[in-house]
Amino acid sequence: MSVEAVKMISWEISVPEDVYLVLLSHGLSQEALAVEARKLLGIKLYATKILSLGKAARLAGLSKWDFIDLLGESNVPIIDYSAEELDLEFESLTALEEELG
Repeated sequence: MSVEAVKMISWEISVPEDVYLVLLSHGLSQEALAVEARKLLGIKLYATKILSLGKAARLAGLSKWDFIDLLGESNVPIIDYSAEELDLEFESLTALEEELG
């Protein structure tokens, strides 16, 4: 089984020095901040339906299962049905229940 190399793109962000110093004083290195930023960006882009679950998990550097756990910890729903979609699901279930007796 071969493993494909994933091409990674890097970019940097600028933060005010005083903010960075506060982060450092709390033990957050640039590397730790980068990891956290990827997770937070993955959560946000999944919650706003820009990225799928799989792509958001990849961005966050996590497996799908670990990303699902992270979404739960962040109070972000994994399944987000609209009211109309929920109504259709319940109608289908009711119809199936009646059919099965």
